[in-house]
Amino acid sequence: MNPTLTPAELTAKAPDTTLIIDVRGPGEFAAGHVPGALSLPLDSLPQLLDDVRAAAGRRELVVVCAAGMRSATACAQLAAAGIDARGLEGGTDAWRAAGLQVETSALPERNIWAMDRQVRFTAGSLVLIGLAGSLVTPWAALLSAGIAGGLVYSGLSNTCGMAAMLGKLPFNRPRPAALAPVREALQSA
Repeated sequence: MNPTLTPAELTAKAPDTTLIIDVRGPGEFAAGHVPGALSLPLDSLPQLLDDVRAAAGRRELVVVCAAGMRSATACAQLAAAGIDARGLEGGTDAWRAAGLQVETSALPERNIWAMDRQVRFTAGSLVLIGLAGSLVTPWAALLSAGIAGGLVYSGLSNTCGMAAMLGKLPFNRPRPAALAPVREALQSA
């Protein structure tokens, strides 16, 4: 079985035979997701592994993120747990690029910025702090240089360490009560 599906292959599947799980954070999911996808952030996946296993026994499991990196990580975690899953090649970025519509949803818990916005804000703030600090000591410019190097690496590798760190902050993680509807949806899938 091919480990990924293209957006065209996913749209050709019958909705009642496929369960789409979006492993991005709540803010990213709310900003736009593949229609019918279920929001289950990557960090919460281990908590619902048994429910995902049961759902994967009834429907084909497709994992989605923004560009494909987090869904590949999720698929590897699921494979290690004996669960078959496929990723969406290129994630929601490829879905949009193919001209397919995304659904948006309100954040029921709180208003959270999308991860790319959080990264831009944090990187920009750190660069400004480094530049302002260089007026006091030239060593502070190393902060700006480090952030610039991280952004270049992020672009080349299509990964983002800053997003991974920001994703662990409490406001980027669903509250335990928010996982109850996900568990129910998995059990009825």
